[in-house]
Amino acid sequence: MTELNPPFTDLDIPTADKGFYQGYSLPIALTAKIAFALLTVWALLRPGSAEAILSLLNTEILGVFNLFYIIAVGLFAWFLLIVAAVPSSGRRKLGKADEKPEFTYFSWFAMMFGAGLGVGLMVYATAEPMNNWGQNPEIIKGDVAAYSAEAVQSAYRYTFMHYGLHAWGIYVVTGLCLAYYAYTRDMPLTIRTALTPLFGRYLNGPVGHVVDILGVIATILGVAVTIGFGISQLVEGFYSITGMEWLLQSGQNGGPPHPSAVGLIVALVVVMLLSTLSAVSGVGRGVKYLSNLNLVLSSLLLLVFVVAGSFGFAMTTYGTALTDYLLHFPALSFEAYSASSELGEWQTGTTTFYWAWWIAFSPFVGLFLARISRGRTVREFVFGAVVMPSIVCFAWMTILGGTSVDLELSGVAQGAIIDASATNKLFATLQFIVGDQVYGIVAVMCAVLILTFLVTSADSGLLVINTIMAGGEEETDARHRVVWGVLLTLVIAALILAGGGGLVVLQNAMIIGALPFAFVMVMMCVSLAKALYRDHHRDKWAEVQEGAIDAS
Repeated sequence: MTELNPPFTDLDIPTADKGFYQGYSLPIALTAKIAFALLTVWALLRPGSAEAILSLLNTEILGVFNLFYIIAVGLFAWFLLIVAAVPSSGRRKLGKADEKPEFTYFSWFAMMFGAGLGVGLMVYATAEPMNNWGQNPEIIKGDVAAYSAEAVQSAYRYTFMHYGLHAWGIYVVTGLCLAYYAYTRDMPLTIRTALTPLFGRYLNGPVGHVVDILGVIATILGVAVTIGFGISQLVEGFYSITGMEWLLQSGQNGGPPHPSAVGLIVALVVVMLLSTLSAVSGVGRGVKYLSNLNLVLSSLLLLVFVVAGSFGFAMTTYGTALTDYLLHFPALSFEAYSASSELGEWQTGTTTFYWAWWIAFSPFVGLFLARISRGRTVREFVFGAVVMPSIVCFAWMTILGGTSVDLELSGVAQGAIIDASATNKLFATLQFIVGDQVYGIVAVMCAVLILTFLVTSADSGLLVINTIMAGGEEETDARHRVVWGVLLTLVIAALILAGGGGLVVLQNAMIIGALPFAFVMVMMCVSLAKALYRDHHRDKWAEVQEGAIDAS
């Protein structure tokens, strides 16, 4: 056995030593601000051009890179499972040998859950199972009929796929790569750090700046789409509570009413104001307390569905769907269709869209997961941040979504839930399972939960953006959090207005911004595999040397 050289850890990210940008990397901060300022101005001054060009690019990307997205995300999930299962890598601690975790399991899980999928679970708890019940590959192939009892199993197979091990695996690949170098090698907690085993000192210059900028761009667009969906559901909720007509506008081509541009902008300003205030207070206070509140309110909402919803149907569905999902997991990991076929059109519009969304969200969630996971082992991190959240997501979507499916199957809803907009399906379902007086209370609780989930996602995103721009420094200037809070608000508002009050332009921008970072993530996996192998080799060498000294 030969001795290996020590790992490269001399990562130098120059930051300004005075002025407003003191402690920040000027190339990263200024490039990101200029890019999003130009995007905002373009969307506001030329909304038609912005919508057409972003839509065209989005279509081309989903068509050309569909196979890449499917294979890459499948590899991420299997990579993490293998890393956790291998004894030498799974038992490694993300920190010093005697280091204890900063947060309790409850707070750790609450922050992880709130940042990772809080808003998505509120928006898609009922919408995702219902949409897949109406169309999925089994239905397109003609094996089962849409909205039939036979289609429930395949509907949940793809629901679990979109919100299960693959989705959380995307987040944890980034989080594990960042945490491993930051806490075992005392390197900066920033995106470029994860590629040091491959590129070494080249990351001290422009190459490293590009990697971090791609992380900032993906983060902002991923958070922007999440906030866009969240405020849409928030507006729907307030309309169901107050009946204020200005909150909604008529749907196109006979579709259901949807939130108006004015309603979305008002909700956006409220959310971002609260998010910026929370971000200024830091992770240990604002984010932690809001995340704990999210988990408590989520449990109460779940209890409402357990008591008043179709719990028996949901639990039966949960058992059969989970078994079906696990049996199909290997095939689902790499199941890709031609983008030009009907199956391919479904896949690019659902699965590939989700993977792009999770990838765009992964610099933010991954860095945030790394920030709150110091002191835990690799196996604990993978199990706690991939397997456990997936199981909870499955239960959540089965209990809430299963109630919606059962109401339609039994003929109680008579198509009312199916016909409702995606962001209104939750409230449409609640109207069937609770009385009018109780509905008001539950609807208010849902609105508060959506609001706190939005605030948690946005303020965590602001903290992460500033951490990347500050070269991995976790304690950043509050003024910059405020500036980015304002800029993020303007970007989201401009893209909403460019889409005529819809979220399509926002989604298109996110998918385009996610693609470059997807390639970075593939390199992260290769980089971490190399680092784990060589560190294991170094440990063995150290044991041999220690044994030789003892023998002498």
